[in-house]
Amino acid sequence: MPRGITSLLVSAFQRILPQKWVKRYEIFIYSAGLNFLAVEYLVISILFGIIGALLVEMVSTWPYSVAAFIALFLSMAFGYPYWKVMKRVEEMEKNLPDAFFYLASSLRAGISFSEALEELTTAKFGALTDEFKKTVAEIKKGRPTVDALRAFAIRNRKSVVLYRSMMIIIEALERGAPMSDVLVYVGNDVREILRIRQERKASTGMQMMFFIITSGFIGPMILAVVYKVMETMGTDMVVLPVDTIKLILLGFVVIQAFISGLGIGVIREGKYSAGLKYSLMLMLVGVAVYQGVSSLNISGGFGL
Repeated sequence: MPRGITSLLVSAFQRILPQKWVKRYEIFIYSAGLNFLAVEYLVISILFGIIGALLVEMVSTWPYSVAAFIALFLSMAFGYPYWKVMKRVEEMEKNLPDAFFYLASSLRAGISFSEALEELTTAKFGALTDEFKKTVAEIKKGRPTVDALRAFAIRNRKSVVLYRSMMIIIEALERGAPMSDVLVYVGNDVREILRIRQERKASTGMQMMFFIITSGFIGPMILAVVYKVMETMGTDMVVLPVDTIKLILLGFVVIQAFISGLGIGVIREGKYSAGLKYSLMLMLVGVAVYQGVSSLNISGGFGL
């Protein structure tokens, strides 16, 4: 698509979309590390969905093209950034105990807390180091250390572990507690939380596989076979609305996959929002399996 048309679309969306929503979405994609303006990334997501819908239109009917557009647009606009944010948060949580132990050892060497923070920015803790660099930069500009750390916590509020840990550090700093001891205590606490979380994921592996197999493969396959059976049951006197039946069964596949994904999120991570990525995956796999089996010529196997 020519750059001029893309620019026109960006300008049109800037006028149409509420600025409050655009700012919130921009913060969302910024947290994901995507170097785009909010409206630009939305236009890219729409174009991505249109291309996918056109490809589906070549081999199927318009309802599936619409479904492909919606699925691809939502995956690009919200699914991919959300996955990036969660991956970044997971990496930061993993490195947080080591960062706290590093800070504690620096404090025990006799330097101040602000100097220890600055020294931490030279260590290699991935995305966590970048966050501490922002905090140190704010302190150098004259912002109080407590306020800079509070801004750190607010920026990463999506992670309960990061937010609560930083708020404990802030409270200890305000009360003049021995920071090296507090940092070691919080670091050990975070490490224990992460260990328990990992054990929970390991212990719920079988339940997760059950949801994936039933909602992503077995369920769609059975419903596709039901559709093929009903397709062969029509006679000259009895005409079944097979196209409508196929859409209804497809809708059931999507709904079942969505609910199963939410169930996986609750089982593995204790919250429904964590299941959205599983829902998206199961919906894509379920629809692909259903469509694949529905396109097979298996009527001869029923003896009809």
